[in-house]
Amino acid sequence: MSWPLAANLSLLFTELPLLARIDAARQAGFAGVEIQFPYETPAAELAAALGAAELPLVLINLPAGDFMQGGAGLAAVPARQAEFDAALAQALHYATVARPERINVLPGRLAADVERPAALACLVANLRRAADAFDELGVGVCCEAINRLDMPGFLVSGAAELAELVTEVNHPNCHAQLDLYHMARMGEALPESIASLAGRIGHVQFADAPGRGAPGSGGMDYASALAALQQTGYQGWLAAEYRPAGQTSDDLQWLAQWRRVGWI
Repeated sequence: MSWPLAANLSLLFTELPLLARIDAARQAGFAGVEIQFPYETPAAELAAALGAAELPLVLINLPAGDFMQGGAGLAAVPARQAEFDAALAQALHYATVARPERINVLPGRLAADVERPAALACLVANLRRAADAFDELGVGVCCEAINRLDMPGFLVSGAAELAELVTEVNHPNCHAQLDLYHMARMGEALPESIASLAGRIGHVQFADAPGRGAPGSGGMDYASALAALQQTGYQGWLAAEYRPAGQTSDDLQWLAQWRRVGWI
Protein backbone atom coordinates (compact mmCIF):
# COMPACT_ATOMS: atom_id res chain seq x y z
CA MET A 1 0.00 0.00 0.00
CA SER A 2 1.27 3.49 -0.80
CA TRP A 3 0.29 6.83 0.69
CA PRO A 4 0.43 10.40 -0.66
CA LEU A 5 3.42 12.31 0.66
CA ALA A 6 3.33 15.85 2.07
CA ALA A 7 6.14 18.22 3.02
CA ASN A 8 5.95 20.21 6.24
CA LEU A 9 7.04 23.65 5.07
CA SER A 10 7.71 24.90 8.59
CA LEU A 11 10.75 22.58 8.72
CA LEU A 12 11.53 21.73 5.09
CA PHE A 13 12.83 24.12 2.41
CA THR A 14 13.31 26.85 5.02
CA GLU A 15 16.19 28.25 2.97
CA LEU A 16 13.41 29.76 0.84
CA PRO A 17 10.56 32.21 1.64
CA LEU A 18 7.39 30.38 2.65
CA LEU A 19 5.47 30.77 -0.60
CA ALA A 20 8.49 29.69 -2.65
CA ARG A 21 8.71 26.50 -0.57
CA ILE A 22 5.43 25.30 -2.10
CA ASP A 23 6.84 25.02 -5.62
CA ALA A 24 10.11 23.62 -4.25
CA ALA A 25 8.10 20.83 -2.60
CA ARG A 26 6.31 20.13 -5.88
CA GLN A 27 9.59 19.97 -7.79
CA ALA A 28 11.01 17.56 -5.20
CA GLY A 29 8.08 15.19 -5.75
CA PHE A 30 5.80 15.91 -2.80
CA ALA A 31 2.07 15.67 -3.51
CA GLY A 32 0.93 18.14 -0.85
CA VAL A 33 2.17 20.51 1.87
CA GLU A 34 1.41 21.31 5.48
CA ILE A 35 2.36 24.39 7.52
CA GLN A 36 2.39 24.62 11.28
CA PHE A 37 1.28 28.24 11.71
CA PRO A 38 0.76 30.02 8.38
CA TYR A 39 -1.17 33.00 9.72
CA GLU A 40 1.47 35.67 9.00
CA THR A 41 0.94 34.95 5.29
CA PRO A 42 -2.36 36.27 3.92
CA ALA A 43 -4.67 33.36 3.17
CA ALA A 44 -5.36 34.61 -0.35
CA GLU A 45 -1.64 34.70 -1.18
CA LEU A 46 -1.16 31.20 0.18
CA ALA A 47 -4.17 29.93 -1.78
CA ALA A 48 -2.82 31.48 -4.96
CA ALA A 49 0.60 29.87 -4.52
CA LEU A 50 -0.99 26.49 -3.81
CA GLY A 51 -3.15 26.84 -6.89
CA ALA A 52 -0.19 27.76 -9.06
CA ALA A 53 1.72 24.69 -7.86
CA GLU A 54 -1.42 22.52 -8.03
CA LEU A 55 -0.77 21.21 -4.52
CA PRO A 56 -3.29 20.80 -1.69
CA LEU A 57 -2.79 22.26 1.77
CA VAL A 58 -2.98 19.11 3.84
CA LEU A 59 -2.89 20.48 7.39
CA ILE A 60 -2.32 23.59 9.52
CA ASN A 61 -2.39 24.12 13.28
CA LEU A 62 -4.97 26.17 15.12
CA PRO A 63 -3.27 29.27 16.59
CA ALA A 64 -1.80 28.24 19.93
CA GLY A 65 -1.04 31.45 21.79
CA ASP A 66 2.22 31.31 23.71
CA PHE A 67 2.85 27.61 23.09
CA MET A 68 5.79 28.03 20.69
CA GLN A 69 7.44 30.36 23.23
CA GLY A 70 7.26 27.71 25.94
CA GLY A 71 3.85 28.53 27.38
CA ALA A 72 0.81 26.36 28.00
CA GLY A 73 -1.03 27.31 24.82
CA LEU A 74 -4.78 27.82 24.66
CA ALA A 75 -6.76 24.62 24.17
CA ALA A 76 -6.48 23.18 27.70
CA VAL A 77 -6.40 26.30 29.86
CA PRO A 78 -9.85 27.23 31.21
CA ALA A 79 -8.81 30.81 31.96
CA ARG A 80 -7.87 31.29 28.30
CA GLN A 81 -11.22 30.25 26.83
CA ALA A 82 -11.81 33.63 25.21
CA GLU A 83 -8.38 33.44 23.57
CA PHE A 84 -9.11 29.94 22.29
CA ASP A 85 -12.43 31.08 20.87
CA ALA A 86 -10.66 33.93 19.06
CA ALA A 87 -8.07 31.50 17.70
CA LEU A 88 -10.85 29.23 16.49
CA ALA A 89 -12.53 32.13 14.72
CA GLN A 90 -9.23 33.15 13.10
CA ALA A 91 -8.57 29.62 11.86
CA LEU A 92 -12.10 29.27 10.51
CA HIS A 93 -11.73 32.49 8.53
CA TYR A 94 -8.34 31.38 7.24
CA ALA A 95 -9.65 27.96 6.29
CA THR A 96 -12.46 29.38 4.17
CA VAL A 97 -9.80 30.83 1.85
CA ALA A 98 -6.76 28.55 2.09
CA ARG A 99 -8.87 25.35 2.33
CA PRO A 100 -6.72 23.04 4.45
CA GLU A 101 -7.89 19.44 4.58
CA ARG A 102 -7.30 19.23 8.34
CA ILE A 103 -6.72 21.44 11.36
CA ASN A 104 -4.51 20.28 14.24
CA VAL A 105 -5.52 21.49 17.70
CA LEU A 106 -2.46 21.24 19.94
CA PRO A 107 -3.23 20.24 23.54
CA GLY A 108 -0.35 22.36 24.83
CA ARG A 109 1.41 22.09 28.17
CA LEU A 110 -0.27 21.63 31.54
CA ALA A 111 -0.63 25.14 32.95
CA ALA A 112 0.93 25.68 36.36
CA ASP A 113 -2.33 26.60 38.06
CA VAL A 114 -4.53 23.93 36.45
CA GLU A 115 -5.12 20.35 37.60
CA ARG A 116 -4.74 17.74 34.89
CA PRO A 117 -8.41 16.57 34.96
CA ALA A 118 -9.60 20.16 34.51
CA ALA A 119 -7.15 20.72 31.67
CA LEU A 120 -8.31 17.57 29.90
CA ALA A 121 -11.97 18.47 30.35
CA CYS A 122 -11.28 21.89 28.82
CA LEU A 123 -9.40 20.28 25.93
CA VAL A 124 -12.19 17.79 25.24
CA ALA A 125 -14.80 20.55 25.16
CA ASN A 126 -12.67 22.69 22.84
CA LEU A 127 -12.01 19.78 20.49
CA ARG A 128 -15.74 19.13 20.24
CA ARG A 129 -16.34 22.82 19.55
CA ALA A 130 -13.65 22.86 16.84
CA ALA A 131 -14.88 19.59 15.32
CA ASP A 132 -18.40 21.01 15.03
CA ALA A 133 -17.23 24.30 13.53
CA PHE A 134 -14.85 22.85 10.95
CA ASP A 135 -17.28 20.11 9.99
CA GLU A 136 -19.39 22.80 8.38
CA LEU A 137 -16.43 23.62 6.09
CA GLY A 138 -15.64 19.99 5.34
CA VAL A 139 -12.35 20.30 7.25
CA GLY A 140 -11.23 17.52 9.59
CA VAL A 141 -9.90 18.16 13.11
CA CYS A 142 -6.94 16.34 14.65
CA CYS A 143 -5.19 16.37 18.00
CA GLU A 144 -1.56 15.39 18.49
CA ALA A 145 0.50 13.72 21.21
CA ILE A 146 4.02 15.15 21.68
CA ASN A 147 6.80 13.52 23.67
CA ARG A 148 7.74 14.94 27.07
CA LEU A 149 11.48 14.66 26.46
CA ASP A 150 11.41 17.41 23.85
CA MET A 151 8.51 19.26 25.48
CA PRO A 152 8.31 18.68 29.24
CA GLY A 153 4.84 19.15 30.64
CA PHE A 154 3.01 18.46 27.38
CA LEU A 155 -0.51 17.45 28.28
CA VAL A 156 -0.94 14.45 25.95
CA SER A 157 2.05 12.19 25.27
CA GLY A 158 2.05 8.67 23.89
CA ALA A 159 -0.46 6.57 22.00
CA ALA A 160 -2.46 5.48 25.04
CA GLU A 161 -3.15 9.05 26.20
CA LEU A 162 -3.99 10.09 22.64
CA ALA A 163 -6.38 7.17 22.20
CA GLU A 164 -8.09 7.99 25.51
CA LEU A 165 -8.50 11.61 24.44
CA VAL A 166 -10.04 10.84 21.06
CA THR A 167 -12.36 8.30 22.69
CA GLU A 168 -13.48 10.88 25.24
CA VAL A 169 -14.09 13.53 22.57
CA ASN A 170 -16.22 10.98 20.71
CA HIS A 171 -16.85 13.16 17.67
CA PRO A 172 -16.92 11.85 14.08
CA ASN A 173 -14.89 14.86 12.91
CA CYS A 174 -12.07 14.53 15.47
CA HIS A 175 -9.22 12.09 14.92
CA ALA A 176 -5.72 11.36 16.16
CA GLN A 177 -2.73 12.99 14.55
CA LEU A 178 -0.05 10.32 14.83
CA ASP A 179 3.56 11.51 14.77
CA LEU A 180 5.87 8.50 14.55
CA TYR A 181 8.82 10.53 15.83
CA HIS A 182 7.06 11.52 19.04
CA MET A 183 5.92 7.96 19.73
CA ALA A 184 9.47 6.65 19.18
CA ARG A 185 10.92 9.32 21.48
CA MET A 186 8.52 8.13 24.18
CA GLY A 187 10.11 4.70 23.84
CA GLU A 188 7.02 3.09 22.36
CA ALA A 189 7.01 0.15 19.97
CA LEU A 190 5.52 1.75 16.88
CA PRO A 191 3.47 -1.22 15.64
CA GLU A 192 1.72 -1.44 19.01
CA SER A 193 1.17 2.33 19.16
CA ILE A 194 -0.33 2.33 15.69
CA ALA A 195 -2.55 -0.68 16.40
CA SER A 196 -3.91 1.02 19.53
CA LEU A 197 -5.14 3.91 17.37
CA ALA A 198 -6.59 1.81 14.55
CA GLY A 199 -9.64 3.43 13.02
CA ARG A 200 -8.98 6.74 14.74
CA ILE A 201 -5.94 8.05 12.81
CA GLY A 202 -6.64 11.13 10.72
CA HIS A 203 -3.10 12.20 9.82
CA VAL A 204 0.44 10.79 10.09
CA GLN A 205 3.74 12.66 10.40
CA PHE A 206 7.26 11.27 10.59
CA ALA A 207 10.89 12.06 11.29
CA ASP A 208 13.68 9.74 12.32
CA ALA A 209 14.51 9.28 15.99
CA PRO A 210 16.20 10.32 18.17
CA GLY A 211 17.49 13.35 16.24
CA ARG A 212 14.34 14.31 14.27
CA GLY A 213 16.32 14.15 11.04
CA ALA A 214 15.51 12.69 7.66
CA PRO A 215 14.58 9.00 7.34
CA GLY A 216 17.76 6.96 7.59
CA SER A 217 19.51 9.40 9.93
CA GLY A 218 18.39 7.53 13.06
CA GLY A 219 17.20 4.14 14.18
CA MET A 220 13.50 4.12 13.34
CA ASP A 221 12.13 0.91 11.79
CA TYR A 222 9.90 2.41 9.12
CA ALA A 223 9.16 -0.96 7.53
CA SER A 224 7.42 -2.34 10.61
CA ALA A 225 5.71 0.97 11.38
CA LEU A 226 4.25 1.37 7.90
CA ALA A 227 3.27 -2.30 7.77
CA ALA A 228 1.31 -1.73 10.97
CA LEU A 229 -0.23 1.39 9.49
CA GLN A 230 -1.33 -0.61 6.47
CA GLN A 231 -2.97 -3.13 8.77
CA THR A 232 -5.17 -0.37 10.20
CA GLY A 233 -6.46 0.50 6.72
CA TYR A 234 -5.16 4.07 6.98
CA GLN A 235 -5.55 5.88 3.64
CA GLY A 236 -4.49 9.44 4.48
CA TRP A 237 -1.29 11.42 4.12
CA LEU A 238 2.24 10.76 5.29
CA ALA A 239 3.83 14.11 6.14
CA ALA A 240 7.60 14.64 6.39
CA GLU A 241 8.18 16.86 9.43
CA TYR A 242 11.90 16.56 10.02
CA ARG A 243 14.89 18.87 10.32
CA PRO A 244 17.18 18.55 7.28
CA ALA A 245 20.91 18.21 7.89
CA GLY A 246 21.52 21.07 5.45
CA GLN A 247 19.58 22.37 2.48
CA THR A 248 16.45 20.29 2.06
CA SER A 249 17.17 19.47 -1.57
CA ASP A 250 20.44 17.82 -0.49
CA ASP A 251 18.73 15.65 2.15
CA LEU A 252 16.08 13.80 0.13
CA GLN A 253 17.91 10.55 -0.63
CA TRP A 254 15.26 8.60 1.25
CA LEU A 255 12.57 9.51 -1.30
CA ALA A 256 13.92 7.15 -3.96
CA GLN A 257 14.05 4.25 -1.51
CA TRP A 258 10.50 4.86 -0.28
CA ARG A 259 9.25 4.94 -3.85
CA ARG A 260 11.16 1.78 -4.68
CA VAL A 261 9.53 -0.19 -1.87
CA GLY A 262 6.10 1.26 -2.67
CA TRP A 263 5.43 3.31 0.47
CA ILE A 264 4.73 6.50 -1.48
